[in-house]
Amino acid sequence: MYAFDHLVHLVHDPKKAMEALRKCGIQAVEGGSHSDWGTFNTLCYFDLSYIEYLGVENPAVAEKARDNPLVHQALEDLAHGEGPARIALRTDNLEEASRLLEEQGWRMNGPFPGRRIRPDGSVLRWTLMFPEWPDGELPPPFLIQWEQTDEERRRDLQLRKAMMPHPAGDLRLKHIAFTVQNLGRAAEWEKGFGLRPGKEYVDMELNAVCRELKLMGGHLLFCAPIGDGPVQRILQKRGERPFLVSFSGAERDEDWSILGGIYRLIRDP
Repeated sequence: MYAFDHLVHLVHDPKKAMEALRKCGIQAVEGGSHSDWGTFNTLCYFDLSYIEYLGVENPAVAEKARDNPLVHQALEDLAHGEGPARIALRTDNLEEASRLLEEQGWRMNGPFPGRRIRPDGSVLRWTLMFPEWPDGELPPPFLIQWEQTDEERRRDLQLRKAMMPHPAGDLRLKHIAFTVQNLGRAAEWEKGFGLRPGKEYVDMELNAVCRELKLMGGHLLFCAPIGDGPVQRILQKRGERPFLVSFSGAERDEDWSILGGIYRLIRDP
């Protein structure tokens, strides 16, 4: 029912984010403005999976749009610094997906019709729903249904040259990793969103135990600290949030620190 759609990475200036990405060989394009929400973005594509660099363009409008949970989170999180914030899952049946989550005890907030005015003046439309889990610090995935089909979007993005080659290699989104207090978070999402369990292992570099959930377009990785290390420090600073993006297909293995997040480029075997 779901595919990975995008990671929201909150930044103060999305256009400056493009410059930071170029330094590590990742190309991004201007997205445009969400005039109803007071936000704007730049976008970085890996086929239909992408990263959205979202900032507040008009604080007065954004304050009035706080009923949208993503706008509310942007205002709150950016007051403490930049960084990856939450993910979106794509569905072609938003109503049915929402009904199934509600049957499991999730509260649903929405729908929120969305539109973005692109630099050429054209308008892109979609609808969002926000599941809420009562005792979770980690913001759960929000759901998105696009006005276009996947093939229509892919063709449109290719024609607009939004899907650009990346100098760092033939990059494909591999994992989005989250800091969590314990791996129970993975179990909540596995059940709620019907995701397939993957491997569980200890990452010595992160000093964390990690559990994978498999998802078309990019897997999810939940990392709980087992002692002092990057995961524990990020957890103490930002709470339960996405913190690391890994890509396969890179020309060489590299880690980059970009605007509050870790970007890991990995060569194929």
